[in-house]
Amino acid sequence: MPVFNTDHFVLRLIAETLFYDEEYEALGNLSLIDTEEKCERYVASFAPEDGLFVLEEATDWEEYEPGEPDDIGYALAVDSREVGTFDTADEVAEALLKLAREHALAPSITLLFEEEGE
Repeated sequence: MPVFNTDHFVLRLIAETLFYDEEYEALGNLSLIDTEEKCERYVASFAPEDGLFVLEEATDWEEYEPGEPDDIGYALAVDSREVGTFDTADEVAEALLKLAREHALAPSITLLFEEEGE
């Protein structure tokens, strides 16, 4: 019986989060959250127009007021700088896990849908 590998399990979950469904124009986005500062630190998603996975570091955030009706628990990034692009979900998953470990960041998953008229 194979030995359970936690790292492999986590990497698989991260990689499967970063998907693009062309039929539904749905995109899986993973953010790494600084729970002390209550803000997004890194954001990764698939860029269908380039066919690459993009990892960005947040550089500016929205105003955040805890307890607002739409409170998600942290400030969303409104500006960022590209950290890197990756050919596969597995590659960006490894980069995300490394950043999460280095900075003690928590994951947050968002499903995005392309709006009609775009």
